[in-house]
Amino acid sequence: MNTYPLIRNLLSAATLLSLLTLIACAATPIAAPASGGAAVTGSDTDVTNVDESGNTAIDQTALSSALGQIAAGALSAAETEGLLYMREEEKLAQDVYLALYEKWGLPVFQNIANSEATHTEAVKTLLDRYDLADPATGNDVGVFTDASLQGLYDQLVTQGNQSLADALRVGAAIEEIDILDLEERIAQTDKADIQLVYENLMKGSRNHLRSFTSTLKTQTGETYQPQYLDPAAYEAIVNTPLERGGRRQGQGQGRGGN
Repeated sequence: MNTYPLIRNLLSAATLLSLLTLIACAATPIAAPASGGAAVTGSDTDVTNVDESGNTAIDQTALSSALGQIAAGALSAAETEGLLYMREEEKLAQDVYLALYEKWGLPVFQNIANSEATHTEAVKTLLDRYDLADPATGNDVGVFTDASLQGLYDQLVTQGNQSLADALRVGAAIEEIDILDLEERIAQTDKADIQLVYENLMKGSRNHLRSFTSTLKTQTGETYQPQYLDPAAYEAIVNTPLERGGRRQGQGQGRGGN
């Protein structure tokens, strides 16, 4: 029996509604922003390191240097909630990939998990900058403060353990959702430091989406079908080269950029 729709519903609830309305909205499809819309504003400073496989890590030294040139301001409630949420969402991606690597032994899971570790630490840098309590403090792999996020992690790992193809689809779906979530969070803030981090995380998600979908094709022969992104936006990402560094030319989920 194909249980992937269950994960689709869980993931769609996890995005944009910040997981707090997971059960109530599980059957509600996510409306992706139209491709070709207005670009998201914010800093385009690149603080990533990208290897030949597309694994995209945040360079903490470069990030610290860039943040040192930006003044911090008072956070809104939405900005605070967004930072706390993204800290655990990036941890979820890391932890799911570690679990799937343990199950399948495919390097793509471990490599991207290593990159995700730098992503969640980049958000942690912002939590420290704004003196916010870290929801991930003391939590081991697979353990989350948010109960809904804990349930989502358990469901994703269960789905990914069914087959290698399922595991790679889970990875690609997580990256799609991450792109949409980051776009939503960027739209909620006018803080250049938060935009800087989120935009670099979104670059990583585009590269990791490319990696998971190409690995699915190589390993199984299956062409991945997007679950959340607008089809044209998805094609614009996967049909453009890996983004390797420097100032990004395209922003937003409809543009892959170089």
